[in-house]
Amino acid sequence: MTVYREGGEISKRRDYLSVEKQFLITRNVPCLRRVKQMEYTDEDSETQVETEDGEEAWVATHSGRATTNIEEIAQQIEGDEDEISKRLSKVTVDDIIDKDDDDIPNIEDIPDIDEVEEGLEEDEDPSALPTNNNEDAPSDKILQVRTYDVFITYDKYYQTPRMWLYGYDEHRRPLTSVQIFEDISQDYAKKTVTIETHPHLNMSLASIHPCRHAQVMKKIIEKMNEESVKKFETFQQMQLEKQQQQQSGGGVSTPSPQAEQAQVRVDQ
Repeated sequence: MTVYREGGEISKRRDYLSVEKQFLITRNVPCLRRVKQMEYTDEDSETQVETEDGEEAWVATHSGRATTNIEEIAQQIEGDEDEISKRLSKVTVDDIIDKDDDDIPNIEDIPDIDEVEEGLEEDEDPSALPTNNNEDAPSDKILQVRTYDVFITYDKYYQTPRMWLYGYDEHRRPLTSVQIFEDISQDYAKKTVTIETHPHLNMSLASIHPCRHAQVMKKIIEKMNEESVKKFETFQQMQLEKQQQQQSGGGVSTPSPQAEQAQVRVDQ
């Protein structure tokens, strides 16, 4: 997933931000399901996750569900049988091959389409697939995947990033506000997620209010730092064991530059 830097409208640029980096954007982020498809059932459960720093615990929803990817979802939608394959298997060409020349109509007997205003009806072809009069209606055999452009701006009041969403349907048509809220939990729709004007563009987007972004980002950064320290400690331990093995074998080795960098980062 690629993140791009954008300058936005010249008239809406902020002096405290770089001219070519007024906001960030990543495009075509897939949204595989609607909120209604993820509503709770009797098999769903919630897990209360305790925090180590003594702050308020948070709840992990849908913890009883197994994680699925796009391939597994597509297989569920396709079903057990392929209707198109069944119909194509019944199509034969024997009748066409055995057709006599006498059955071929004379071209002079075919009426001119311009001379016939009405009354023409096409014969029904038994091998043809049934047509859907409502072309815009979604098919049960097609995975309806929406995509979103995700904007990240800087909120000076809260001094934290702010998220913005602009969605497209499977035909790359922009989503309406009603359709966007179909992808947002009703606990947050029109409360912490609202439609507002983008600070750097002349357009309205769904915005996630940044009032708690600072606390969430702090936890994410702390978790990333913990993982980084663990990796450095593991790397350092491997280097020490390697040196001990070389020394026990009579050889003397000096610490590698990577080990020295790891030691400095861990000390910091």
